Amino acid sequence: MNLNFDQKVALVTGGASGIGEAIVRGFVAEGARVAVADKNAARGQALADELNKKEKRVHFALAELQHEKACKNVIETTLAQFGRLDCLVNNAGVNDKVGLNAGVPSFLDSLHNNIVHYYALVHFARQALIDAQGSVVNIASKVAITGQGGTSGYAAAKGAILALTREWAIDFLPHRVRVNAVLPAETWTPLYESWVNTFPDPEAKLREITAKIPLGQRMTTPEEIANMVLFLCSERAAHITGQHLFVDGGYTHLDRAIGNET
Repeated sequence: MNLNFDQKVALVTGGASGIGEAIVRGFVAEGARVAVADKNAARGQALADELNKKEKRVHFALAELQHEKACKNVIETTLAQFGRLDCLVNNAGVNDKVGLNAGVPSFLDSLHNNIVHYYALVHFARQALIDAQGSVVNIASKVAITGQGGTSGYAAAKGAILALTREWAIDFLPHRVRVNAVLPAETWTPLYESWVNTFPDPEAKLREITAKIPLGQRMTTPEEIANMVLFLCSERAAHITGQHLFVDGGYTHLDRAIGNET
């Protein structure tokens, strides 16, 4: 399917690895130009260098997004580099395990790491998105729906992302800017793999997890999340806004016991 991204510009936060990297690669494959904002300088620059070998389509911006000035700078840099912004993908964040025992300062830090920069980036990108009649895709998490335990900051942030997706969809209605959220569940990223490898028997732990995923008893791939993001950013999704889209093999809403019976 041709998503008609030629001459379009996307900004992807947390784009140097995992789901973000898959989204960046997807945009480039579809002909878009992409700004990658990430705090990992080595990974971000290596990705940009790789994808720019044939034609310069990717700009890497080193950014600690918990700082407001960094968010403003990322938007300004993207516009200076490419002249427009058609799609903002808010993806950066971390399940930092800030639970009830962590205290208020740690909770506030978690919110800065996982939600405040979503607001800041949309705030600073507002006019550019209006000019382009663009779109915003917010990466949320099944944790906003199911809870997880021991991660109050992350859960609060991801729940807020769902609420802000609907709020911003209304704010942007007069300007025909669409805002949607994508909710991954068990997605096989390098970070997830590192967590699985902390267990005495990683393979057994992975089997335990995938047995609870109804569709195919397997992890979702980053590319499958990216496919939904690209669709939502494209003109193919021209009448979709304010939606929460789950890409999780049925993990959130279907009875997980089904996976053990099929």
